[in-house]
Amino acid sequence: MHPKRQRIFAGAVCTSVLSLLLGGCPPTEPPADALKKIAPPPTGRFYHGVFPGSVTGAEDDISAEDITAYEQAVGEGVAWVYFAHNWYQSRAFPLNSATMSRDRGAVPFIRLMLRSSDVQNQAEPVFNLPAILAGEFDADLDVWGAAARGFGDALLVEWGTECNGRWFSWNGVWNGGGEPGDFGDPAVPDGPERFVAVFRHIVERIRAAGADNVSFVWHVNADDVPAEAWNALENYYPGDDVVDWLAVSVYGPLTPLTDDAPVFPTVMDSVYPRLAGLSADKPIIVAEFGCAANHPTVAANEWAGDALTQLLGRRWPRIIGFSWWNEHWQNDDYPAHDTIMRVQEVPALASTFRQVLGAHESQLSAPVTVEAGR
Repeated sequence: MHPKRQRIFAGAVCTSVLSLLLGGCPPTEPPADALKKIAPPPTGRFYHGVFPGSVTGAEDDISAEDITAYEQAVGEGVAWVYFAHNWYQSRAFPLNSATMSRDRGAVPFIRLMLRSSDVQNQAEPVFNLPAILAGEFDADLDVWGAAARGFGDALLVEWGTECNGRWFSWNGVWNGGGEPGDFGDPAVPDGPERFVAVFRHIVERIRAAGADNVSFVWHVNADDVPAEAWNALENYYPGDDVVDWLAVSVYGPLTPLTDDAPVFPTVMDSVYPRLAGLSADKPIIVAEFGCAANHPTVAANEWAGDALTQLLGRRWPRIIGFSWWNEHWQNDDYPAHDTIMRVQEVPALASTFRQVLGAHESQLSAPVTVEAGR
């Protein structure tokens, strides 16, 4: 761990049988004035975060060892740790991962994934948008919100990741598409309109549980997929009153097999004004960026170096943070076709991160927290 990121948390020792079975101390109820919320970093500075990879690929089983390996490879600590909370695993607040992140001096950034499996490009049979809106999971959301409040410290939480991409079941393709009339306003496409209603519902339930320490993130993909007017990211924006930060995913080649080779600055130049136009003052983050290190024509270290240099050079002035998707996954039975994004596995990529982040070290900020409600 980079020493300047380290924070020490003192607390009572928890040794009960229940605590051991739960894998940690249950959260205690903090007084209202003890709740902390993350604030944007000082002007001109940035939060550097990471999705550290996972053991199984489910994106929820992160480890301290993987966070350490990333930090050591890039020579800097992280301000947030990004990870999934899959409801097909458990609906309970992910206390262990959140505590592990906090104990390293990082804010837990929770990808709240209401889904019954990790299979993509299909409708959701259980945690679908009509069921959520009907209140079928309100009790779970209330308990989750109470546990988030009990955590006490700052949390970043998103639901509806990459909502304008059809691979996730909350995208409009699976929820009425571009046809208006069956839900809400008869002039508005039902798919995005249902998403907006569910986003607002989830935020309202968690806030009603007193979780004022949660900052809610609205996260889109840089490209609309499908690229149709009704599926434009703008149609999914749920409103400034329920969104704290805007976020975007920007990737280069995702596998060594693809011919698609997006260039980070080009993609960001296209999507940034669209995001900035949605809200006058909401901070923007690059929640996910990455590039397959074994692509035959795109060098991941050059791709990442260009992205980091332009981000830290403030080419897009409202961006306050970014996190690399630090994962290695299998695409088929041939290891040469794996996607490799883990910085610690690619010396040239690690060297680029160390050089660029090191040159801009004074711009990297540890998490800044304020009293919730301020």
